[in-house]
Amino acid sequence: MIETTSKYNNPIVLQRADPWVYKHTDGYYYFTGSVPGYQEIEVRRAKSLNDLENSEKATVWRAHAEGPQSQLIWAPEIHFVQGKWYIYFAAAPSSHPKNHIFQHRMFAIECGDENPLTGKWEEKGQVKTQQESFCLDATVFEHNDKLYYVWAQKEPAIPGNSNLYISEMENPWTLKGKQLLLTIPEYGWEKIGFLVNEGPAVIIRNNKVFITYSASATDGNYCMGLLWADADADLLDGYSWTKSKEPVFKSAPENGQFGPGHNSFTVSEDGKEDVLIYHARPYTEMDGDPLDNPDRHARAQVFTWDESGFPVFGKPIANNR
Repeated sequence: MIETTSKYNNPIVLQRADPWVYKHTDGYYYFTGSVPGYQEIEVRRAKSLNDLENSEKATVWRAHAEGPQSQLIWAPEIHFVQGKWYIYFAAAPSSHPKNHIFQHRMFAIECGDENPLTGKWEEKGQVKTQQESFCLDATVFEHNDKLYYVWAQKEPAIPGNSNLYISEMENPWTLKGKQLLLTIPEYGWEKIGFLVNEGPAVIIRNNKVFITYSASATDGNYCMGLLWADADADLLDGYSWTKSKEPVFKSAPENGQFGPGHNSFTVSEDGKEDVLIYHARPYTEMDGDPLDNPDRHARAQVFTWDESGFPVFGKPIANNR
């Protein structure tokens, strides 16, 4: 049974799309997301999700004056991998699409200090895939002593804007070996406005590896899908993965929440509950490009698991602050 009220003050952070929360061993929740204007990466931290809105924060990286990391800094994620902090993000050389396609590539920065808000960040360069094309929304996860990278990328031979791929990593900024195509937009709910699979996030529970992702345009049609594989399966074998035919999280007009997606996962302050972090809009009518509208707010809600061990996200709950 999904609770209809929340112990979290939603939205937890205003005007932060693509929210990423990582709870570290020091008890802090580390938060980042797309900053309106798309010219910087901000990290904030707090001991509770409710405190993130007014917590300590720092700009840890700024866009270059020109070049491939100068425009449209999108969807940063902060991870602690192999004893260091890493932020993965996408950037472009221009704010204008070329041949109707944005020109983003994926990049990584590294911090070896204890506190990533005050530590020194070093650029590790572009995370290169086997194809030089539009790509973004990278996430990483460790499983069975291997480090994996999951991301969205445009494949010229496949109609649409982006598909999801997975690869093993040589180190936290370099891919190695086979790169597997995980999913393409194929169902109607993945192809509204744009043909999009993007924003992957991984949670490992109940002897399964689950990957949520987001689909369709970033307006009220944005929603979440689900992939899964057995935890002991070969994650680079396409036959290991199954895909839900229906979205698992979508707009709830009755609660005033539209276009939920680009999520991450964390746990409650006492460590006893799983928490979905996502963004949504409080309305659907917008002038111009939805990407230019800053009112995608970061939100948090507890979710549960069914008898088969699958996540039950319910519906986006109403604002309560």
